[in-house]
Amino acid sequence: MLQAMISRQATAQLQSLAQWYPVVAVTGPRQSGKTTLVQTCFPGKPYVSLEDPDVRDSALSDPRRFLALYPAGAVLDEVQRVPELFSYLQTVVDRDRVMGAWVLTGSQQLGLRSQISQTLAGRVGLLELLPFTLGELQAAPAGTPATALAQGPLENMLWQGLYPVPLDRGVPANVWLGDYFSTYVERDVRQMTQVRDLQTFRTFVRMCAARTSQVLNLSSLAADCGISSHTAKGWLSMLQASYLVFLLPPHHINFGKQLTKSPKLYFFDTGLAAWLTGIRSADELAISPMRGPLFETWAVAEILKTSLHRRLDAQLFFWRDKIGTEVDLLIDQPQGALTVEFKAGQTVAGDWFKALRKYQALRTPAADASSSHTTPPAPSPLLVYGGQQPMVSDAADILPWQQWPARIGTILQPVTAP
Repeated sequence: MLQAMISRQATAQLQSLAQWYPVVAVTGPRQSGKTTLVQTCFPGKPYVSLEDPDVRDSALSDPRRFLALYPAGAVLDEVQRVPELFSYLQTVVDRDRVMGAWVLTGSQQLGLRSQISQTLAGRVGLLELLPFTLGELQAAPAGTPATALAQGPLENMLWQGLYPVPLDRGVPANVWLGDYFSTYVERDVRQMTQVRDLQTFRTFVRMCAARTSQVLNLSSLAADCGISSHTAKGWLSMLQASYLVFLLPPHHINFGKQLTKSPKLYFFDTGLAAWLTGIRSADELAISPMRGPLFETWAVAEILKTSLHRRLDAQLFFWRDKIGTEVDLLIDQPQGALTVEFKAGQTVAGDWFKALRKYQALRTPAADASSSHTTPPAPSPLLVYGGQQPMVSDAADILPWQQWPARIGTILQPVTAP
């Protein structure tokens, strides 16, 4: 099984949490590899899927007896399907006090987290697992579909996306993603909330995909879908809770300019976003106007997924002024914000550096000769592009897209005590 051969960045964190807490909970979207990860890390634990109707009925009808079947603990998959278990699990955990006894997984962030906060607070370590990062595929065994995708054309990676199943089973990406979305709408959406008009909801998700990497205008999005802003806000929260999308907040440093206050909308997976916008092949994507937005989507998701998998809580933002000058990514660091631009083109153009230069000029005012105070230099800006060769200019270090995961590894360093 290919998934088991690919080392996940979250492995070390999961193993550490199991030493510190009696319960470990792994959340993330369906088919992101949660089950494979926990079974790889805890091969001796019984595995119980609460998606199985018979198992679920047993847990619901007699929770005490159900938990007693596993005196040394177990992996409980999709545990949010039986919220009644949590109170009984708390009693077992407090009685036994065994670290790492119970491993819970769930694909609904709100459902699992709300139950944890109510009954297991202080007893559980939380980990979020998203689909593969490109960095994980680059570290896979040579000659596998994972390394073929990582080393292949950019368009192939953006179009297929980084969910494990198409890599693991060889299912054509457009077939699997279509089935995945249908299953999500028919099962998860119905479980999380009462959406009366599923067709309008599907339209809403497609409209979100068409807006990936754009500043969110909720009123415009709602109007285009024929729904109220209140409904659009609720549906967007649902997409966030099920790990389909995330919001990147604007940076708040005041340079004396009016800045945007709205976040940017991104999908976690470019393959799903491409499918939702009607792109059915890598060749189509190569000439699509969505190529640039999907490239930025992948690049921002790559660093966020790495941060979540390593539990590093990276402070990620974007910056945009009132006339639309925008820096795609700002990463807050002790020595100042690292600025990063993402360009899908393969030929470096001079106007790519405009936003980086403007931000740097605003951040570094002219020196005051009467003052002895000096501002430490900010990290050198980065420009990640769709080409193959690293370069250096006076405005930024220029990085090929395949080297972005390695650079993330140097950017996201854990904070250690002095």
